[in-house]
Amino acid sequence: MKAIVIRRYGSADVLNFQEVEQPKIKPDQLLVKVHASSVNPIDWKTRKGMLSILTGNKFPLILGFDVAGEVVAIGSQVTRFKEGDAIYGSTSFPGGAYAEFAAILDNLAAPKPNNLSYAEAATIPLAALTALQALRDLGNIKSGQNVLVNGASGGVGIFAVQIAKALGAEVTGVCSSKNLDLVKSLNADFVIDYTHQDFTEGNVQYDIIFDAVAKRAFSNCRKVLKANGVYVSTLPTAEVIVQGFLTMFLPGQKVKFVLEKPNSQDLVYLKELIETGKMRTVIDRTYPLEELAAAHEYSEGERTVGKIAIVLS
Repeated sequence: MKAIVIRRYGSADVLNFQEVEQPKIKPDQLLVKVHASSVNPIDWKTRKGMLSILTGNKFPLILGFDVAGEVVAIGSQVTRFKEGDAIYGSTSFPGGAYAEFAAILDNLAAPKPNNLSYAEAATIPLAALTALQALRDLGNIKSGQNVLVNGASGGVGIFAVQIAKALGAEVTGVCSSKNLDLVKSLNADFVIDYTHQDFTEGNVQYDIIFDAVAKRAFSNCRKVLKANGVYVSTLPTAEVIVQGFLTMFLPGQKVKFVLEKPNSQDLVYLKELIETGKMRTVIDRTYPLEELAAAHEYSEGERTVGKIAIVLS
């Protein structure tokens, strides 16, 4: 099969489009013909060696986590899927999605939303699961609460706004001037243009502040966080880890960071949100697999609005 392979860490130039052996599935896995994937920051951070403490120096590596495609074979223990099923889901760390075929654990996949194309479905798993688990599992979001999403037009933020609304919250989205209309279209109740207004200097207090782009420290946000509010970041910086540990044992405000845990149950929940019109994706750009290097470079510019889709012919 054809795949994008890296044999060392480095710039986008290390992404090589070449022939490799097709993966062999285990009893609890699906072999999926990949129709589409997407780019997440973790993909290019892994490529650059920023996560080498986890990935080590074992090469070659095929990156990419998000998959949407067709099941072509199932392991002996798989009962939830059959050949021909259209699915979406996640590969296991450190990836494997940037290829014509991918092996996916049965419990990391779900039926593809019926009203989405493969390219659209492939933009959902990692980013939307991150948003869902940040708000529901870490923020303990409740209907009627006041939630702020910083980075509301980004890959995680677009889903966080919609999920918070679906769970009954009043949502404020923070983004740049050019994305105000987009965030409003995602049903945000209020939108703050960070180029003209600093939300940490406002008078409104929030039950949950979700920093979906990890740009505002808890120390800046705490004055607009309610006494028992929760600050959630997507990046486990030293400050977040220390303050998270300290606030764990103290009453009042809490600091947490989200590490997405892919699972089929949450993917099914997201499928329901999508099919009932409560959530949609936003695709900034679409690239063919062989132009993945250009897609990574665009993502690294950190100006992506929504998601970047990768499609296979």
